[in-house]
Amino acid sequence: MASEKPTSMSFLADNAIAAAFRDTWASFSAHREALGLSNPGSVENIAKEVQKDVLLNNYTFTGLRADLTKAFGVTPLFQISHAFSMGSQALPPYTFAALYGTSNVLLQGNVDNDGQLSARANYRWSRAFATKTNAQIAPGPGQAMLQVDNDYTGDDFTASLKALNPSILDGGLTGIFVGSYLQAVTPSLALGVEAVWQRAGLNLGPETALSYCAKYKGDDWIASASLQAQGALSTSYWRRITDKVEAGADLNLQLVGLGRGRGGGLMGGAMGKEGLATLGAKYDFRASTFRAQIDSNGRLGCLLEKRLAPAVMVTFAGDMDHSKQQAKIGLAVSIEAAGEEIMEQQERAAASAALPPPY
Repeated sequence: MASEKPTSMSFLADNAIAAAFRDTWASFSAHREALGLSNPGSVENIAKEVQKDVLLNNYTFTGLRADLTKAFGVTPLFQISHAFSMGSQALPPYTFAALYGTSNVLLQGNVDNDGQLSARANYRWSRAFATKTNAQIAPGPGQAMLQVDNDYTGDDFTASLKALNPSILDGGLTGIFVGSYLQAVTPSLALGVEAVWQRAGLNLGPETALSYCAKYKGDDWIASASLQAQGALSTSYWRRITDKVEAGADLNLQLVGLGRGRGGGLMGGAMGKEGLATLGAKYDFRASTFRAQIDSNGRLGCLLEKRLAPAVMVTFAGDMDHSKQQAKIGLAVSIEAAGEEIMEQQERAAASAALPPPY
């Protein structure tokens, strides 16, 4: 068999420098694989176990709420929901939502009684790379929002690039752009960095900020820390006490006035400190979940989720602020309606190894 003739561009790969680079990269990749590193998650979710699983930040509410969901299919996923709310300043009285999802596509739209429209469109290009788009339109000027996230999940790292309200219509680039990278260094330790570039208008100069973070994972505990350029320090600690009990602590410390002035402050004034510490716990029972937390300001909160039937869940939330002498409660009922065929499809989908929609 005749040998292939070298092309005019083959010298770019067939030289000593390229060969040395390939050998170095192969050795580096083999060393990384030998370490047995796993994906550490993302910088955005570096304290997920505490802030999103144990504490009440994403669960608490006030007033009365009722959610009615009807599922029409599982593969592909298609469902609609009606949400009613009363006595809450954060939730609209009525919201209609529709959701469609496959292993690669997720489409979701919400509209409330005030005419505010929000939509999500996510697409998974491969098992590692996904693009997530979030748009919001509300009555009144300046109420529109567009956010585009690109996430790449490697075997031992996660890279993300986020754009918030990007625009070039004014003759230049404006918006907020955030890039982050979290790399597993050892099976237990991960280090990350996040860079922010923002420009509100062409008449204003761009602003940049750089943040650093670290995450350490033990056998039954996880600790994380983040240091932002503005002087904010965030730390968290999560521990699994038993199979059904988790506990977490979160500390946010804002160093006010850090700078180069002679007095220790950014403008030459004295440096001050502002902080908030929160301690929480989560209990999982057979058909219910209970969460409770207390912070350094004397604010106590709890939330109980109880499943009365496979399709009916009742949620009770309570919040008491001792320093302000205020107390709030919330009660919600969630009903999921689906036929027998849909429930069988859900059981088969849970048992299969198919990829879920890119939420």
